[in-house]
Amino acid sequence: MATSLSKEEIQEWIAKRVAQELEDGSLVNLGIGLPTKVANFLPDGVEIVLQSENGFVGLGPKADDPDSTVVNAGGQPVTILPGGAFFDSATSFGIIRGGHVDATVLGALQVDEKGNIANYLIPGKMVPGMGGAMDLLVGAKKVIVAMEHTNKGKHKILKECQLPLTAQAQVDMIITEMGVFEVSEQGIEVIELNPEFTFEEVQEATEAVLIQK
Repeated sequence: MATSLSKEEIQEWIAKRVAQELEDGSLVNLGIGLPTKVANFLPDGVEIVLQSENGFVGLGPKADDPDSTVVNAGGQPVTILPGGAFFDSATSFGIIRGGHVDATVLGALQVDEKGNIANYLIPGKMVPGMGGAMDLLVGAKKVIVAMEHTNKGKHKILKECQLPLTAQAQVDMIITEMGVFEVSEQGIEVIELNPEFTFEEVQEATEAVLIQK
């Protein structure tokens, strides 16, 4: 599907839109890659505490200093805000597994209409492991998938995931450059479309049948 948006514009649109879904006073975990950009677009007047699974809360915007000793879970230099705190990995995952994270934002390779997600393994390719994704998916109160809608034209929102699952029936919302989608018992409902695209274009780029509310 051709689009006039550059890759940077696509990722910025997604990150900005995800930021609008985060509620005031919530503790939020941002996954590596595109989700980390959400920290740069948090709305004014809304207090969000960001957790980084490598061991701190109070994550701020990216750091200008490439030699910063404070890095997020993806190894990118970041800032820590006043009132932030550092702790070990066991404490960090205790927060996640204890159900204290209000929302998590993760990328995905595939998501399906049942809310299943595959985001850690492509068979035949070397991977370091699934990281904290499995724990975050089952431990967070709300799961938002932030990803590009297709991969080189191939569907990523499917009727059924084909790659090994990271978790079953845990995804609540999907946000792509094409719009905002909610996973319900009926399937994937369209909450909002990017004005750049028509419903027909979005459906063509989606294997699962979309439900217009």
